[in-house]
Amino acid sequence: MGIKMLSLQHLTKSFGKMKAVDDVTFDVQHGKILGLIGQNGAGKTTTFRMILNFIEPDRGLITWNDQPFTQAQYDELGYLPEERGLFPKMTVENQIVYFAELRGMKRADIRREIPRWLERFEVKAKPTDKIKDLSKGNAQKVQLIATLIHQPQLVILDEPFSGLDPVNVSILREGILELKKQGAAIIYSDHNMDNVEQVSDQLVMLRSGKMVLHGTVDDVRQSFGRVKLYLESGLSAEQVRAIEGVIEVKEQRQRLELTLADETVGQKIFTLATANGYIPEFNQQPPTLEEIFKMKAGAPNA
Repeated sequence: MGIKMLSLQHLTKSFGKMKAVDDVTFDVQHGKILGLIGQNGAGKTTTFRMILNFIEPDRGLITWNDQPFTQAQYDELGYLPEERGLFPKMTVENQIVYFAELRGMKRADIRREIPRWLERFEVKAKPTDKIKDLSKGNAQKVQLIATLIHQPQLVILDEPFSGLDPVNVSILREGILELKKQGAAIIYSDHNMDNVEQVSDQLVMLRSGKMVLHGTVDDVRQSFGRVKLYLESGLSAEQVRAIEGVIEVKEQRQRLELTLADETVGQKIFTLATANGYIPEFNQQPPTLEEIFKMKAGAPNA
């Protein structure tokens, strides 16, 4: 057998006349994180639900380690839905026990593991506290623990950082990266492109059910060319705007953010900017993932 992974081949699903997912194909290898992005209604949740066997595809094949999913293999899966599903009147311990038992863990093993997981994710709550008494961030951490405590080999995380402050985002992100180090295959969805860029090895973007981007984060960014330039020099915004091939100039305190027609324009700007010697900043790079997302999401023929 080759490298273990989740594989989606030509996945298609329609609801009436609407094609929610249209010929989607990608793999997620063990020890890798795939960022699945797209606007609301792009087909992400439908894709997740087909992987989870909540709904059946009209066409296509989903395999795990080259085999169709069985119930035993579903026990290797952890899923954090966008719509959180905790029971407010349950205690933290009973909530985690409930979900972990559904995945085949023994109650004694779960209870032994809970304190370690609460400490790991810095949950400010005791096992005996009720869910309804927790802050949103701590409740979200409890749900993530319930998703991960059975050490799943395939993890689907739908908006795991939604509504969290930067400190809690960092704590949860480290937990996800630790899971990756342990060899899990992870599919991760987020509307915050900075988060996606920081944790994802590969990227799939859906638009109206179709794949419009697929590749490593670096490859996707580089495919758009180094058309973003951050410049701090003696040149004014007016001087830079007058250079042929400069599409847009934004002023950011001491520096300028430029959008170029193509990356070769950068050489011309560099020559002009350094005519009198040293300049504090000349940083030419591809568009950010957020900029690419906006381009692809808004382009009808993308």
